Amino acid sequence: MKNYMKYLRLMRPANVVTAVADILLGYAASGAVVNVFSENFSFHILIALVISTMGLYSGGVVLNDVFDAELDAVERPERPIPSGAVSLKKAALLGVFLLLIGIGAAFQASVLSGVIALFISVLVAMYNAYGKHQMVFGPLNMGACRGMNVLLGVSAIPAMVSELWFISLISILYIAAITMISRGEINGGSKKIMFGALIIYLFVVLSVVALCSLPQYKIIYTIPFLLLFVYLTLLPLLQALEKPKALEVRKAVKACVLSLIALDAAMAAGFAGWEYGLVVLCLLPVSIALAKFFAVT
Repeated sequence: MKNYMKYLRLMRPANVVTAVADILLGYAASGAVVNVFSENFSFHILIALVISTMGLYSGGVVLNDVFDAELDAVERPERPIPSGAVSLKKAALLGVFLLLIGIGAAFQASVLSGVIALFISVLVAMYNAYGKHQMVFGPLNMGACRGMNVLLGVSAIPAMVSELWFISLISILYIAAITMISRGEINGGSKKIMFGALIIYLFVVLSVVALCSLPQYKIIYTIPFLLLFVYLTLLPLLQALEKPKALEVRKAVKACVLSLIALDAAMAAGFAGWEYGLVVLCLLPVSIALAKFFAVT
């Protein structure tokens, strides 16, 4: 069991659950939920997309630690690779294997899903090798990984990807903001960067409300979930803005990452009803429970 735990630590299970929430959001937005009780419903598509995102996300974070091995040896020596629990070679092979699983599973859903998964893999490689070192491109690169993940869910009905591509922008902006502030997790952050991230955060909230302009979107179902999202994230962000020390920044990043599930649930409820929103939200306690045993940031 100990042998498996060291690899699970690399894969960040609590974060992987948030990626599944992205798929459920995209699935709801595509309109596929209305087919659940019809003869045309194909459960294997949803399962394939969930497996795909789990492979892509876990593969991405494993490779992130591979690329950061030297830096982590100084800043986070307790992590699996610098501590010697997992060799660099085995971690690299695991990361590539997980990405291949993600791509293969996506092609089981549709060709378009497979192409999107391939593109996500390219974005992951780009971020790990180059993007993370760039002040502006890096956060946008990471955000794009998440935005494409939402579209991976939408690809359950391929024709809807071109119709609803813009909903990915909400995830792109939100994750870009988190990535901006996460750079202060070790040595503390900048008030200027924290303030910029907070502005983006507020724009994300307004963008979710703006989805009410879509005829199929019911804002009344979104509001309770959106209020929960604001409740879970705003205070940690404000505390990090007031005192951008490393501990406060880490708390804010952790809260924002896990609360992505609440954000996804808010949008999913608008597309598919409050009951579906609750289904997505049920992933939050699972992610929080896993976060007690595995690192989030």
